[in-house]
Amino acid sequence: MAIYTKDEAKQILEKALSYSKADGCEINLNGSESGNIRYARNSVSTAGHRSNQTLAVQSNFGKKVGVATIDEFDDASLQKVVAAAEELAQLSPENPEFMGLLGPQQYLDSKTFVQSTADIKPEFRTSVAAASIDPASKKEVTAAGFLDDSSNFQAMMNSKGLFAYNQSTNVDFTVTMRSNDGTGSGWVSRDYNDVRKFDAVEASTVAINKAVESRNAKAIEPGRYTVILEPAAGAQLIGNMVRSFNARTADEGRSFMSKEGGGNKLGEKIVDERVQLYSDPQNSEVPVGTWNGEGMPLKKTDWIKDGKVANLAYDRYWASQKGVAPNPFPGNLIMGGGDASLDELIKSTRRGVLVTRLWYIRTVDPQTLLYTGLTRDGTFFIENGRIKHPVKNFRFNESPIIMLNNLEALGEQVRINGNLIPYMKIRDFTFSSLSDAV
Repeated sequence: MAIYTKDEAKQILEKALSYSKADGCEINLNGSESGNIRYARNSVSTAGHRSNQTLAVQSNFGKKVGVATIDEFDDASLQKVVAAAEELAQLSPENPEFMGLLGPQQYLDSKTFVQSTADIKPEFRTSVAAASIDPASKKEVTAAGFLDDSSNFQAMMNSKGLFAYNQSTNVDFTVTMRSNDGTGSGWVSRDYNDVRKFDAVEASTVAINKAVESRNAKAIEPGRYTVILEPAAGAQLIGNMVRSFNARTADEGRSFMSKEGGGNKLGEKIVDERVQLYSDPQNSEVPVGTWNGEGMPLKKTDWIKDGKVANLAYDRYWASQKGVAPNPFPGNLIMGGGDASLDELIKSTRRGVLVTRLWYIRTVDPQTLLYTGLTRDGTFFIENGRIKHPVKNFRFNESPIIMLNNLEALGEQVRINGNLIPYMKIRDFTFSSLSDAV
């Protein structure tokens, strides 16, 4: 069993820490119990269960740091891994940016663990696969999907008195549906901490319908179109944008957030004033742990407020250089949305394109956040408020900054990859060429 209670984890960490002879010692203990089922060509191909546990020791002598890991926790093994970390530290060069260890911290209560998810059994995984395979077969569609569920814990302790512990659960599901004639494709992804929110029939039906409806796509001319981005499409570009909220790269002139002449864009308006982007580890729909890998507390933080840069992320070293408080990168992203459903956004569109998701995204220009990539798994032409026909996929060239300045409407929020992202209606989205891929 790889899941330890708070008291059990604390006892192991205290034992390991007692062997330390270094100036400072930080120990992380992690474990997970997870199960999965995979299917393709309308048949289950693999299923399994994994049980993992790892203990990592970081020892330092001044600014010389060494790390060693182990997965056995008897006394001899704990002594061995601590000694190995100390030996590596003595051999290492000094790290001029090493900040030392944090003292005790105060953390918000976590909402990441749900017992019903931890209790998932193989029979449930089988029922999920059946909920995809059976209806797909009836619609002359081929299903390929993967379900993974896990129960996890993370604990850390150091020689300055810090102790942190968290338990979490997750269930992740993705399925691709291809029409048997090879011309249509649909896709869906669902993820939750609480498996009771997951409906395998609903998710599979969405993907099946897209596969059927996207058959025999027609080519239309590339160009600038009004688009409706489903949350899976918008989330990738928003996530790429947030990576530029690193204060150090901004201050050093290496990112979009760098200001001409020096400094960063903190406080500047960069997108439409309707854009609100924040993180909140205690959000009931997308809860995450309330501390990060350094033991820094995570709290609700605005990143974009009313279109303006509200905060940048400062690690401990860069915060010390700039004389500000550290501000860790978020564990989740929440973008404010509206009340409009996808159907209502489509009805409000005279001429445009509905995009299910984007893939193979690559950076073109980091200074402007220009990206390129392809649409995939269901792209549709909208005319006079109705989906008229499927269209061949496009290559796009677009910046999330330009995209969020061309915002027309925000729809309902949807959880995607641990984040809450709304449907977005965007004008003048740039499709640069066609793609023959389904």
